[in-house]
Amino acid sequence: MGVQEILLAQPRGFCAGVDRAIEIVEKAIEKFGRPIYVRHEIVHNTYVVNDLKAKGAIFIEALSDVPPGATLVFSAHGVSKAVQDEANQRGFRIFDATCPLVTKVHVEVAKLHKEGYEFIMIGHKGHPEVEGTMGQLTDGIHLVEECSDVTKIKPRQTDLLAVVTQTTLSVDDTAQILLAVKKHFPKVREPKQQDICYATQNRQDAVKLMSGQVDVVIVVGSPTSSNSNRLRELANRLGAHGHMIDNADELQNEWFEGKPRVGLTAGASAPEVLVQDVITRLRALGATSIRKLDGVTETVKFPMPKGLKTTI
Repeated sequence: MGVQEILLAQPRGFCAGVDRAIEIVEKAIEKFGRPIYVRHEIVHNTYVVNDLKAKGAIFIEALSDVPPGATLVFSAHGVSKAVQDEANQRGFRIFDATCPLVTKVHVEVAKLHKEGYEFIMIGHKGHPEVEGTMGQLTDGIHLVEECSDVTKIKPRQTDLLAVVTQTTLSVDDTAQILLAVKKHFPKVREPKQQDICYATQNRQDAVKLMSGQVDVVIVVGSPTSSNSNRLRELANRLGAHGHMIDNADELQNEWFEGKPRVGLTAGASAPEVLVQDVITRLRALGATSIRKLDGVTETVKFPMPKGLKTTI
């Protein structure tokens, strides 16, 4: 028996920060012409990056690859102070597509640093968001990836110590690490508001709701997407056989043998067109029914930066 029913997670796909970042690149191209330079992938999705390349975006890692006087966009993940300073010194026209929820973390770090705080950052080493947040300071910020890391860090003092987190982590894993931090550093200041963003939380909650009702979960998202990887891990942890794919071509027929109910979701940087492609493929494998699950309706919208706002 093959696929019979598709259950669609709600919400799924693009969040407000991703919508805004893509729109910044598109409007910059429209206003200033091709090419527009973007430091790092604007969001972690192959389809989105290739689409913007076709429209005139050039993605770079080193600012030395950007010609003088060019227009530069910082990715949604945020950048360090050093990158900001270098970009300003080189005289680029700069638009910052950093997600406002990541910027909120940067602002909190700057504010508490002035008050003498050191920081523990929960996140994944090498992720651009982590590099951007840790790069707000030259020292005094310590990375923790898992509970066992907590005892290894040696802050200069423990009276003024605060926790910040990468916004796209597993909600459950982060809670466990935060418990370990609080046990080891009882005076630690927790985030005022949970740093994990509303969209990451909502998509994980939707997978939790869905996983008990399906035989397999397909997550549409690119391998570099942190929040998409967390959705796949969550589905697997809940026993729902999670698989992550960049596009419908990566679906494997054997995943669905004897699994009639398929759950489908998408990470916050994956466009709905890819979800629809997967539905088409699953229909070809025998799916006759599609059911959208109940979930949060997201209405968040972030404003465009000055210089790209639409005038009416």
